[in-house]
Amino acid sequence: MPPALPRVTRRRALQASAALTVVCGLLLWWLLPAEESTPSGRLTFSTGVKTGVYQRYGELLEDALARDLPGVSIDLRTSEGSQQNLARVAKGEADFTIATADAVAKYQRDGRTGADGLRGCARLYDDYVQLVVPQGSRVKTPADLRGKRVGVGQAGSGVRLVADRVLNAARLDPAKDITPVSAGIDTMPDRLQRGELDAFFWSGGLPTSAVQRLSERFPVRLVPLRDELVERLHNAGSVTRYYRSAVVPADAYPDIMDGAVQVETVAVTNLLVTTTAADPELTERITRTVINSRDRIGREVHPAQLVDLRTAIYTDPLPLHEGARRYYLLNKP
Repeated sequence: MPPALPRVTRRRALQASAALTVVCGLLLWWLLPAEESTPSGRLTFSTGVKTGVYQRYGELLEDALARDLPGVSIDLRTSEGSQQNLARVAKGEADFTIATADAVAKYQRDGRTGADGLRGCARLYDDYVQLVVPQGSRVKTPADLRGKRVGVGQAGSGVRLVADRVLNAARLDPAKDITPVSAGIDTMPDRLQRGELDAFFWSGGLPTSAVQRLSERFPVRLVPLRDELVERLHNAGSVTRYYRSAVVPADAYPDIMDGAVQVETVAVTNLLVTTTAADPELTERITRTVINSRDRIGREVHPAQLVDLRTAIYTDPLPLHEGARRYYLLNKP
């Protein structure tokens, strides 16, 4: 038998072995990523009208989340638009939604239920205001809408907000100087084609499929919303600072532009919205999916191609949700 090791030597050997075990454990912990816990349960996502961009975006995001968060079941709820979406989320009737920045600012300014608890997850893409008229219409500016039958969006939509503000900026009273028709993008194109409307407002990403399809079967054009009108919008108050001058490029609607290089208009940002009640881990994972699925969703909802990690963090007027903030801190561009 080999001679026994001295007691001191054995103790030192045991200490060295224990230290080596600890070091190896730390190395494994560092080199091998810890298994992430997977959120589970049900959540409700409030979208928009059936043929609008919000609804299609929600459907494609639902598919992406089904892959990334298989334990989470998602219910999509159609809505009239941004204003109704915010009310649902703030009151706990939905967990996540999309809304325009101007609608958020108005909700906060009016002190509506749950406004203090609203939080942003991501800046998504811009909506472009589109004033659509038949090709042969004499309407050349918003001021020419006086006495006309105008689709102004549904009462709970962001379209209604911006339509009323554009009309005011054109020095028209939305309730008296036009015949306002409360309708969404699911019915306004057909009503225009049938002659039941003289014009309609829409605010959505480019191109909006319902407007595109209308242009393919019925000659229409876009009425320019020029810089001086945007200046009047901004002069109307702090909420309107979220509007900016923009252009509809020629390739957005080839059948509408009719050789024009671009049409001047107004744009406003869309935000992915939740509340402080949303679980931080779930919110972090949903924010990740929104950013990572940009290209896949963007193949069908073209505005989604503009979702960008470098700008998604800017969710003004909403502070970032804790979970979204965590995602951006870990994924700095």
